[in-house]
Amino acid sequence: MLGKSVEVLTADPADTSTLQDGGDAGPATGIESLLAEVLAGVVRVEQVPAASHFFNDLGADSLVMAQFCARVRKRADLPTVSMKDIYRHPTIRSLAAALADAAPASVPPPAAELSAPAQAPTEAAAPTEATAPTEVAARAEAPAAAGSRRYIVCGMLQFLIFLGYSCLAAVAATEGYEWISAGSGLFDLYLRSVLFAGAGFLGLCAFPIVAKWTLIGRWRSGEFPLWGMTYLRFWVVKTLIRTSPVRLLAGSPLYVLYLRALGARIGKGVTILSHAFPVCTDLLTIGEGTIIRKDVLLSGYRAHAGLIQTGPVTLGSNVLVSEHTVLDIETSMGDGAQLGHASSLHTGQTVPDGERWHGSPAQPTEVDYRTVDPADCGSPKRTVYCVLQLLNLLVVYLPVAMGGMSVLLAEVPQLHALLNPQPAAFTSPAFYADALTTAVVVFVGATLAGLLVVGTVPRLLNRAIKPGKVYPLYGFHYGIHRAIVLITNRKFFATLFGDSSGIVHYLRYLGYDLSRIEQTGSNFGTEVKHENPYLSSVGTGTMVADGLSIMNADFSSTSFRVSRTSIGPRNFLGNRISYPSQGKTGDNCLLATKVMVPIDGPVREGVGLLGSPSFEIPRTVLRDNKFNHLETGDELRRRLAAKNKHNAVTVGLYLLARLIHFFVITLIAMGAVDLYPSLGAPAIALASVLTLTFTVVYFALIERASTGFKPQKPLYCSIYEPSFWRHERFWKMASIDYIQAFDGTPFKNVVHRLLGARIGKRVFDDGCFFPERTLVTVGDDSTLNAGTVIQCHSQEDGAFKSDRSVLGSGCTLGVGAFVHYGVTIGDGAMLAPDSFLMKGEEVPSYAQWGGNPAREMPDNKTHREAARQEHHAAHAVPARAN
Repeated sequence: MLGKSVEVLTADPADTSTLQDGGDAGPATGIESLLAEVLAGVVRVEQVPAASHFFNDLGADSLVMAQFCARVRKRADLPTVSMKDIYRHPTIRSLAAALADAAPASVPPPAAELSAPAQAPTEAAAPTEATAPTEVAARAEAPAAAGSRRYIVCGMLQFLIFLGYSCLAAVAATEGYEWISAGSGLFDLYLRSVLFAGAGFLGLCAFPIVAKWTLIGRWRSGEFPLWGMTYLRFWVVKTLIRTSPVRLLAGSPLYVLYLRALGARIGKGVTILSHAFPVCTDLLTIGEGTIIRKDVLLSGYRAHAGLIQTGPVTLGSNVLVSEHTVLDIETSMGDGAQLGHASSLHTGQTVPDGERWHGSPAQPTEVDYRTVDPADCGSPKRTVYCVLQLLNLLVVYLPVAMGGMSVLLAEVPQLHALLNPQPAAFTSPAFYADALTTAVVVFVGATLAGLLVVGTVPRLLNRAIKPGKVYPLYGFHYGIHRAIVLITNRKFFATLFGDSSGIVHYLRYLGYDLSRIEQTGSNFGTEVKHENPYLSSVGTGTMVADGLSIMNADFSSTSFRVSRTSIGPRNFLGNRISYPSQGKTGDNCLLATKVMVPIDGPVREGVGLLGSPSFEIPRTVLRDNKFNHLETGDELRRRLAAKNKHNAVTVGLYLLARLIHFFVITLIAMGAVDLYPSLGAPAIALASVLTLTFTVVYFALIERASTGFKPQKPLYCSIYEPSFWRHERFWKMASIDYIQAFDGTPFKNVVHRLLGARIGKRVFDDGCFFPERTLVTVGDDSTLNAGTVIQCHSQEDGAFKSDRSVLGSGCTLGVGAFVHYGVTIGDGAMLAPDSFLMKGEEVPSYAQWGGNPAREMPDNKTHREAARQEHHAAHAVPARAN
């Protein structure tokens, strides 16, 4: 789960005691007077001194100032004000002077950014079903509201395709299992397992390639409407590609070879570490010697206002693309260019040869993100690595996994009897008792064995890696490094111990240096990852929200190096933060959600950092300090003890819920085995469908039960109050992994409604995440891209807040966009990729916002009027059924 987020600034808007004769007796005339009038109305006072500091003197917080910005935007006699302007000019006088002298935005987004086309697209413009699908993208021009009939038909066809694929997989699995089981002797079983594993792996890898070239042909730039036949073909290929086992080989030359087989143009010596598989591969061009680091999104498509738009992503030779970046369609980087971490390129942006850019949207910088020297890593080394990797996979891992069950059934008669019960056994209590015993033994045994492995094996492997030493890729040390990353980043254990006092002990067990621990009961959330836990340091008194990625390793296309990454004491870190080993932050810092941690300049201390590129904001102000008395002395000890008891019960409930789920899945599997002699492979396919259906219903029930079957309510409380503890329990009990199976289908909306979200008609969700489902409202025909988040909570240090967020009809959230709590987005509004929309913001209808933090984009008025007319035209007549 995404747990706590960062509250950027905090103060009580109702507390007007600070409005006492600060600075000037009153504001000056002109724009100062108008701004002061608006702010006085927001904070409910008669007069605001022009020289009074918004946060230190007036006691405002970012939520109050977001309301101020919204009111200013509604005034025709005032220029637009963004939250970034508020932070940089925190008095009426300085803000008025800045607005009066304002030049065009320093980082103008490209004109093509999120622009809506002019004419309604038609499915007829796409490739016809009678012709070879050599071009997916129709040159349609404007979004049209998808009809409910087309939406429902597409969902039905997606379900039938899923059933067909499940049957095909069941036939292959059962035939293979029977063939392996027919072997005589251990060696024969192993040999058959190797042959079947090789055939199965190659088949799973080849099937997406065949489907892509058959259903799509070659990807072209263009667009086509959602929920039609063209979209259905697109969804099939996208799903097959992203479920291919090759996805697990990111960072291997085999990954690059696979992309080439799918049509990508990739030069020699390219290294791709991101697991986010590109979909429109023919539109991807990468030059020689380029390195794409982990958690980079460059799919070659985006969903926009009822359309799928495809476009090229072009990277030259020797390009560096850093962690947690987004490359939208129609972007490019020249030879030798660099893109810093936590950055993005919006549509139409081009980084010239040799230039360094960072930020969202990216802008030029002098910071050098190349931090590791190259090493000798030629084609022979890459070839040997690929061969060894395939041998390990096909000769060791897969055969052991596939043939192991046959050996167990042959050597353990009790297990064979359990999986092959007599017909009367289903009515016998002893059968269910045996199944429960088996489930408990397997679940508990796997949990304890996993804990033992993550604490011992990587520690031994780490002895072979020396910090600061440059190693070539695709050698012995690279394999050791990948094994450490894989073993120590186990999501189950992070979820189990996160949001409780146990997380610090687990992280220390992994190898973290946590200095002298000051226990808060919420030192870390349930999502934290790293590349080397033995080189991860977090200072005393630091609290970390979810989504922290500690970047211990630096890469070039030929080499890597591990280094210590240290986060200072007394810090608070928000969500989705990538912290590099060169990070320039020290003591007592607040790092806001999605902030780009600086790696240049002086060490920042005693300040807050917000945005990408980051800028300084106050570390904290008045409002949250009201809970400080709960964080020391006897009161802390008493409340922490109560919190620990509550969290311990939560951990027990979490394990019990997972055990029950595993037990029922075991019963379904045994039932499928029992029905197999009479029904054949369809029994196995039916079991897979029942497993998914039960998982959805079961975890929906568990999640709703954790909130007492009531919608969650907005909160403002200390982390040492029971209302927050119950929210932590909700985070831990809610399972979200299964929801990803429904991305891009109408069933995603059904599941979200089942979980309590208010979802409108025909919403397209390609991978959005709602941590608090019952606090989210999404209007009809909205478009939510992959990697987007609508998070209805926030935390800074010991204070927790949550509130509702509402999206109107026809909204679009760009790839990787993050929406905070208390937000209202008007009908038809658009948020650019990788944007961070701060809490309390009000985005007007048909507006175009973007950036980190998000603000109105230039030429927004022209865009809003055009979008309004297109939206009305598209909804004036019923959409044509496909």
